[in-house]
Amino acid sequence: MTVHHLLQTNSVLNTFIKEIRDKTCQKDSMRFRRNIERIGEIIAYELSKDLDYKNEEIETVLGIKKSATINTSLVICSILRAGLPLHQGILNYFDTAENAFISAYRYHPNKDENFEIKVEYFATPSLTDKTLIIADPMVATGKSLVTVYDAITKYGIPKKIHLVSVIGSKEGVRLIQNHFPENTDLWIADIDENLDNNGYIVPGLGDAGDLSFGIKL
Repeated sequence: MTVHHLLQTNSVLNTFIKEIRDKTCQKDSMRFRRNIERIGEIIAYELSKDLDYKNEEIETVLGIKKSATINTSLVICSILRAGLPLHQGILNYFDTAENAFISAYRYHPNKDENFEIKVEYFATPSLTDKTLIIADPMVATGKSLVTVYDAITKYGIPKKIHLVSVIGSKEGVRLIQNHFPENTDLWIADIDENLDNNGYIVPGLGDAGDLSFGIKL
């Protein structure tokens, strides 16, 4: 797996990451969602450099011009519900992509810090020979992405996988590196050092789903 850690190079992305981490800015859920969407747009732009292209001729009012256009069949799959703003940002740039949605959540059978990942819903087009983009804003333990990958590949094997995330932990990144195939790229804005005892990223930003859409039961 190739890891693209985007905040290793300074850009406007720094501003959006700073704001989504800031607990004062987080009080504005609309701004939080929009910043996640903008981060998705920036990552989509960087990811687009890795896609296949073909030359096409276009006719302007004054002549003919050759133009390189994307020649990759894309499927964007977001993990509900936290992945929706990130999904929208990616879709803003790849507007002809097909779309898939999968649910994945932490289930605590003993009401303690131990959990397993439950997948209960998956809607997708065919993935066979497609380039799959999986949008998950937080890579904490990495277990959600691993479970999602195992569920998804029962419906077809993609030609290429791109994982798009906002913030991850070193431990979570290591887990997915060991689980996903070699032809996988991880595009992630920032990577933090640690997880706490509950498996949340420190310093992280909190629960991206709750910050986007409100606290759930």
